[in-house]
Amino acid sequence: MTPKTAIVTGAARGIGLATTRLLLAEGRRVAMIDRDAEALTAAAQELDGVLPVICDVSDPDQVAAMAESVMTEFGRIDALVNNAGVADFRPMGETDFATWRSVMATNLDGVFLTSQAVIPHLKAVGGAIVNVASISGLRASTLRAAYGTSKAAVIHLTRQQAAELGEWGVRANVVAPGPVDTKLALAVHTPAIRAAYHDAIPLNRYGQETEIAEVISFLCSDKASYVTGQTIASDGGFDSTGVGLPALRGDPA
Repeated sequence: MTPKTAIVTGAARGIGLATTRLLLAEGRRVAMIDRDAEALTAAAQELDGVLPVICDVSDPDQVAAMAESVMTEFGRIDALVNNAGVADFRPMGETDFATWRSVMATNLDGVFLTSQAVIPHLKAVGGAIVNVASISGLRASTLRAAYGTSKAAVIHLTRQQAAELGEWGVRANVVAPGPVDTKLALAVHTPAIRAAYHDAIPLNRYGQETEIAEVISFLCSDKASYVTGQTIASDGGFDSTGVGLPALRGDPA
């Protein structure tokens, strides 16, 4: 039998690379997609059963060529993990239009374009789409006008995908990570921000890349065969809690 396959965008590092490794361990072949050629080549060299494809998911022509390359190499596409994303944190009044469009181009347009390119192949096998959004798409916070809006849009786009593709057995779901110990988080989260997150998260820690990958893998698998149109916040309870944890923890009574 032909092994099942998956496309993972933003696969050169972080959650995308962790997801690639997990899907490989489960016996899938994986097309690793990233626009960072150097990082992608280095990551792929350490793995067996992968097809690295340099592609900017915001470019329609590159996405079309990528999908054709994957089908030529693998012959089928069973799962698409839209993980590629960029972040920008600044006040709304300082978010110029070029920055806004840059964030939307990767985080939202990229999900639309990549999904559209592979939908015919997913229909053929009753495959799965997993879009990686963010807790910032579920709840607003400062400095995230472009980023949070792009991720909220991804959540709704996923519901559209689930509604329109279900009759072909194609499932579409969202994973919305909370703060995760990635290089990006370490670069933009100051010690004060990290402390504030710890105070607001019931599990009192950042997540790990592999923990997010486990949820993605589940949604790609037959174990989630009746799950579609859902948003799973893999966030240590952050979205469920609201405010008050610091005061409660400071007063054991």
